[in-house]
Amino acid sequence: MPRSSVPIPVIHAPPLGALLRQYAAGSALTCDPVEQGLLNRGYRLRTTHGRYFLKHHFDPETADPAAIARQHRATQRLADLGVPVAPPLAGTDGRTVAVVGGHAYALHPWIDGGHRHGGQLTTAQCARLGALLGVVHASLERVMERVMATQGRAPAKPAADAGPGQDQDRAEDQAEDQAEDQAEDQSLKGNTHEPAGTTPEGTPDRGRGPRDRARVAPEGAEGAGPTGSTAARAREGTDPARGADPADTFALIDRLLARVRSHRPPDAFDELARHRLLERRALLEKHADRRPPQGGSVGWVHGDFHPFNLLYRDGEPAAIVDWDRLGVHPRAEEAVRAAMIFFVRPVGALDLAKVRAYARAYRRAAGAGPAELAAAVHRVWWERLNDFWMLRWHYERGDTRADPQFPAASALAVWWTREYDAVCEAFTG
Repeated sequence: MPRSSVPIPVIHAPPLGALLRQYAAGSALTCDPVEQGLLNRGYRLRTTHGRYFLKHHFDPETADPAAIARQHRATQRLADLGVPVAPPLAGTDGRTVAVVGGHAYALHPWIDGGHRHGGQLTTAQCARLGALLGVVHASLERVMERVMATQGRAPAKPAADAGPGQDQDRAEDQAEDQAEDQAEDQSLKGNTHEPAGTTPEGTPDRGRGPRDRARVAPEGAEGAGPTGSTAARAREGTDPARGADPADTFALIDRLLARVRSHRPPDAFDELARHRLLERRALLEKHADRRPPQGGSVGWVHGDFHPFNLLYRDGEPAAIVDWDRLGVHPRAEEAVRAAMIFFVRPVGALDLAKVRAYARAYRRAAGAGPAELAAAVHRVWWERLNDFWMLRWHYERGDTRADPQFPAASALAVWWTREYDAVCEAFTG
């Protein structure tokens, strides 16, 4: 289970009266929390008008209303291209983001379906999963060019085969989008719905892990303007970051080992943590010279593609949800990370036959070559070899919610190192 799907306790009840009035969605009959993530909170909402999914954009790093509105426009355009998503509903004012009491909310149609991990998918379904992610990446390149161009963050690039009429259509579309975006951004900045007696609720600092550090700043956040990280990386087309420095990882291992030793009396988790830390240090000492160089080509990605963000209905994908980490990152690395989550077995090994079917379909749909996937496999392998976020949660924050993930995740890094060539072949063959 990835970080963004770990349950959290509900500490803030949504202001249903104000929200339902804004969306003209009737009167609430039931409102129940659903499986929660660290970034946001969700509710299964039933009203006199129907069933909905109410999303509370809680995490301060992804709760900027203007950024959420742009994500909403992106998902609507993906839906127009036939990608299975669940765009939000617009309120009576035409906006898809409601700000009440200092909190941002969005109302989505309720999508019937369930989550499936790789063990529940046939080989053919794994191929369709890879093709779906490839289509997402290719489609995002189309829709985000338009979204970012209307925000003044990246120049629009006309298609090579576009004629004068197509260029004119593109210009008209962009002018229309820009007017809509400016109006919505201005209204979001100047108008929030503050019921009497409500004040913005404080939010805890939950810290950052390796993937959080790599996250592109939300649109509208500091450093995310025309010269900010998102636009710059989109223009440059490469990821400037190198892999983790093993010297930093060795220091972290020493700190975590000290924490393990100080826990008395030691329990089974402590014993496994100590074993994995010593094992990982030995692996890093052996492979320290394999630190990856600067990353490869980047593009727009979902940012958190895993089983808990994909709903299936009747054996087929019904909706990709939770687009909060939408950003510019190495596309092939998202494909590899997703496979690590979908296809890992409880013993910490990958189902390579399913990975192969998934990867082949992804490459075809995304137009990615074997060399791009091989480089991504190497970078994500190195990332996993240096990543101890579950242990940091446990020992540094006293947060044990990720503990059930640790046995398989920590075993995967060891197995992957031993089967490195076979994993590469599965993604590139």
